[in-house]
Amino acid sequence: MVSKDFYPDWGRFAEMCVAIMRVDAGRDPHDRGLQDLVGELSTRSETVRRLWGAHDVRTHGAGTKRFHHPQVGELVLAYEELAVTAEPGTVLMVYTAEPGSPSAERLRLLGSLAVSAP
Repeated sequence: MVSKDFYPDWGRFAEMCVAIMRVDAGRDPHDRGLQDLVGELSTRSETVRRLWGAHDVRTHGAGTKRFHHPQVGELVLAYEELAVTAEPGTVLMVYTAEPGSPSAERLRLLGSLAVSAP
């Protein structure tokens, strides 16, 4: 499965990822690992080149994301970013499904598939 299949809103997801990388680049403009990553991605992807050049810098603390899981289908999950204060720059992403929703049922199914997997 390729990322464009897993993320039905791939264009929006790519924009978010690059904007978050810009935030990290602003926090530590001398981060060689991040510079190398951006360089490599930019040489391989027109999308990354375009998005990086747009200079969009923002975090995405909360919202909704859609995923297409190959075993259970579409999942619509709310997410919230929680800062880990003991480790600056580290965040915990929490994803939840609306109780009683098809996504909640699919998450339960996915959990049962994981338990029964060898």
